[in-house]
Amino acid sequence: MDIDQAIPTFLLEARELLEQMEDGLLQIENGEGDGETVNAIFRAAHTIKGSAGIFGFDEVVGFTHTVENVLDRVRGNELAIDRPLAELLLASGDHIGTLLQRVADKAHGHDPVVNAIGHDLLGQLARFTTTSTLPVAAASAAPVAAPAASSGGDSAITGNWHVSLRFSREVLQHGMDPLSFIRYLGSLGDIEGIVTLQDALPPLDALDPEACYLGFEISLKSEASHADIDGAFDFVRDDATIHILPPRSPLQAYADMLTALSPEPASLGEALVRCGTLDAAELERALAPAPATTTALVPVIADDTPALPALIDAAVPAAGGKPPRDSGRAKTLRVDADKLDKLINLVGELVIAGAGANMIAGQLKARRMLEATSTMARLIEEVRDSTLNLRMVQIGETFNRFQRVVRDVARDLGKDIRLVINGAETELDKTMVEKIGDPLMHLVRNAMDHGIEPAELRVARGKPAQGTIRLDARHDSGGVLIEVSDDGNGLNRERILRKAVEKGLVSPQQNLSDEDVYKLIFAPGFSTAEQLSNISGRGVGMDVVKKNIEALHGSIEIDSVEGQGSTMRIRLPLTLAIIDGFLVGVGDASFVIPLDQVVECIELPAAERQSGQRRDYLNQRGQILPYTRLRDALDLPVGKEGRHTDRNLVVVQYGGKRAGLVVDSLHGEIQTVIKPLGRVFSRVQGISGSTILGSGAVALILDVPRLLQQVTDRAAA
Repeated sequence: MDIDQAIPTFLLEARELLEQMEDGLLQIENGEGDGETVNAIFRAAHTIKGSAGIFGFDEVVGFTHTVENVLDRVRGNELAIDRPLAELLLASGDHIGTLLQRVADKAHGHDPVVNAIGHDLLGQLARFTTTSTLPVAAASAAPVAAPAASSGGDSAITGNWHVSLRFSREVLQHGMDPLSFIRYLGSLGDIEGIVTLQDALPPLDALDPEACYLGFEISLKSEASHADIDGAFDFVRDDATIHILPPRSPLQAYADMLTALSPEPASLGEALVRCGTLDAAELERALAPAPATTTALVPVIADDTPALPALIDAAVPAAGGKPPRDSGRAKTLRVDADKLDKLINLVGELVIAGAGANMIAGQLKARRMLEATSTMARLIEEVRDSTLNLRMVQIGETFNRFQRVVRDVARDLGKDIRLVINGAETELDKTMVEKIGDPLMHLVRNAMDHGIEPAELRVARGKPAQGTIRLDARHDSGGVLIEVSDDGNGLNRERILRKAVEKGLVSPQQNLSDEDVYKLIFAPGFSTAEQLSNISGRGVGMDVVKKNIEALHGSIEIDSVEGQGSTMRIRLPLTLAIIDGFLVGVGDASFVIPLDQVVECIELPAAERQSGQRRDYLNQRGQILPYTRLRDALDLPVGKEGRHTDRNLVVVQYGGKRAGLVVDSLHGEIQTVIKPLGRVFSRVQGISGSTILGSGAVALILDVPRLLQQVTDRAAA
């Protein structure tokens, strides 16, 4: 496998790690983080640097290494993350993201603007990485590098690390390039000597060109810690045998390593001499027979006490081979989104084919075939549900991105605002999550600009100086309800109405409810801002919000109390792929109602069927239920007999509203594969999509929220 094919995965994971860094820094800035949060930020930066080093992205490695040094001092309690340092680290994370984007764009050469930003950030970071106080890793390694004058010749003289690598035969087939790890070691220090071992090479006629037979003995001069050097091999640990010895290790440690690696330690030891880790005399002493008594070991341990922690760390891979791996990694598999979409489409076709087979079995009245198709339908439904669950992701990832937005915009506005998130675990189709981000961005920014008052005004009104914006998500009526709320000004009804009259959207004589007035803010070009800003005031945001939400077959409602705050409620379907539906008929046409929105089916009272007695509402168990004839709502032609034949009423509910749809016939539940309408039909009211029945006929999917709105508006009038 070409290592370049792994770059997209590297970029994806690096961006996820940057998001983790950003979330952690925001938590610390808000006083919510702890030591583990700092460790998580450091690990994210370290992983980005290590992965970039494997691919040879030196610009990313160099800049991230400096950021890592600062975080190392924070981790060692030498620095505290105050507001200026948090801002610098956040800006550094943004710059790493820019460098990653240049990698994604395959940008070659230097960009003067990017270089200038990076140079400025490095200058600011340098103030926190002064050599007067070494980072924790370097400080811990310093005693190891100190001369061991009292060792009595039992330790190596060299001040270099020694790295011994033996790669497995399959390492190349797993997409790993051994040379990339050696290049990364070069970014941690200077490789002063390297010997390539070829003793495992087979005869030429038996050589497999896709197998790796090489080993390496490396002498590395570096002030990095053992953890940093060992971390260079995180991605190849299962495909390599790795030994790492610190500078000035006891000669016995080298002897143990040579004995573990080769049946001929003296022959392998010559490689250590050639790469400069040991000299000939040290190798001879290391391989000399051990003394009969162990008392001589006592002064060695005492003299080399500073190096003991590093030796213990080095002994772990040497003694036991490989550390235990996280069992959770094997349970996660990244799948390309296009492949998943293709699978969803195939499952949809399978649903349609299964419905066709079941219909034919029913027409033939073949009992055994009906049993077989019934079993197949059940299995298809399970496959459908399992496949759709693959596309379900938690909305919390989208919500968390707004922490940075709220922080930065609040600073620009000079306001103190916090973001509270609830229901982050609510799951939604991945396509929906991706497309809802922009509408939520508009709503959050508008709430900060128009909704939240300045601190002085809030205090004067008896509110906390700090404003609050809430993002809530939960499942409701077979879909997802997302709320964006604030505790600010609320909507000014009179001001909105006055602007609407000025723009000719309504007449002064109209008597509008609060809900109708609030809906006016979604009109194109409508804004109540007194002056333009870089955040709002141009009247394009709310119009875009409504269009984007309706494009997802969703709806948006507004609830506001002047002086107390506003809430924007977005209702979305769980998925736009396959749903359970309820099939009804009007004349020769078939329609599908989403099953989650169906409450019950009843027979329309005979009195309501008489044209002279039609009132478009009825008493249902003591409650008034408005209804509409689907034939009239969709302007369908009258039946051949010249009069309405509808006699069944389907009660539907959505967003707390309930109404009835009168139809001719009820055909029962059906698995519905949603097919989008073409542009010609995109503005048809009351229809949200189409599906194909088992017979091959097309049935239209009803847009229940729109139909409910028509019914309730007429009932209110």
